[in-house]
Amino acid sequence: MNRPRVLRRTAGVGLGALTALIEVPYLLLAAPLLAIPAARPRVFRGARRLAEIERARVQRFLDAGNGDDYDGRRALQYLVPRGLTGLLALGVWVCIGAGIAAGVFYFAQLVTGRAPGGAGDGTLLDWLPVLALGAIAVFLCGQGLIGVAALDRKLARRFFGPSSQELLRRRVSELATTRSEVVEAVNGERRRIERDLHDGVQQRLVALGVLLGRARRTHDADRAAELVRQAHEESQEALRELREVSWRVYPIALDESGLEAALESLAERATIPVDLRYAIDEPSPELATVVYFVASESVTNAAKHANANKVTIDVRRGKTKLEAEITDDGCGGASVGASGGLSGLARRVAAMDGEFSVQSPENGPTTVRVALPCE
Repeated sequence: MNRPRVLRRTAGVGLGALTALIEVPYLLLAAPLLAIPAARPRVFRGARRLAEIERARVQRFLDAGNGDDYDGRRALQYLVPRGLTGLLALGVWVCIGAGIAAGVFYFAQLVTGRAPGGAGDGTLLDWLPVLALGAIAVFLCGQGLIGVAALDRKLARRFFGPSSQELLRRRVSELATTRSEVVEAVNGERRRIERDLHDGVQQRLVALGVLLGRARRTHDADRAAELVRQAHEESQEALRELREVSWRVYPIALDESGLEAALESLAERATIPVDLRYAIDEPSPELATVVYFVASESVTNAAKHANANKVTIDVRRGKTKLEAEITDDGCGGASVGASGGLSGLARRVAAMDGEFSVQSPENGPTTVRVALPCE
């Protein structure tokens, strides 16, 4: 922790000790008023004003983000443990003040050469216990400040965090955004498939038709045989490209043999060496599909755009998540915003409540990480 942050948090704990001198009397005065129904709204309003002061303090000085989605009753509930925490902070500061006063007193005696307490001349052995107790006191006061700051942050998260209604609203908004992103990802995949068919397979079939037409029109047997041979090669290329397109749409190996077999097939078909490390049981089809397409797009980008010589695919299981990491030794410079393919993958992962990240500094390496929640 750097020095400015330490000073800021120390100041935050000090301010919390001062605000407790207002909050505790307020709670003592407000307690009997709660028995009067007409006085409760005023008590709650006052509690919320005090809670807003505390919310600003912990956010500004203790780096504890929070929200204002709470009512006066919740604010009053917060002030009870907050007041006790503030009194604890006040006690720590009293100990610090007493320690500083004692330190000044003993330092004056040490400079003048007297023994601790002022009885006669002091030696080093006389001062060792005092120095040891001083070091212990400094440590305990420091831990006290850290503990009070931690309590303040926990209370802020507990009482100032979003309510169940706010969490539900955020979740609905997140799902609506994710749904639109999934629709856009599907449309992007359709556009890419159309481009692959139009620019690849369709052009091959057009060339095949041209060759066969020329072969029919020629009267030279040798020339006709050569054109038929070229047409046969063109048909093989068209078939290969059609298979590639079908694999990019959805590899049948995922359904027939599972994720590991599909990744092994991906490694075999890749134009660069791929090292596969697979250390999980077979996941659900939904998770397997996401992991496969992330790996496939990453390998394709490494081969086409990154000039990589090797790709490593590492699939493993964490405590609660399925994790996949694809690393290549290419030139780097990839980002989600700059690549339509990567942005589509990010939307796929988001639809599964997963985490997607790309680290790709200039000159590489590029690492694509995916973490998907699983049972």
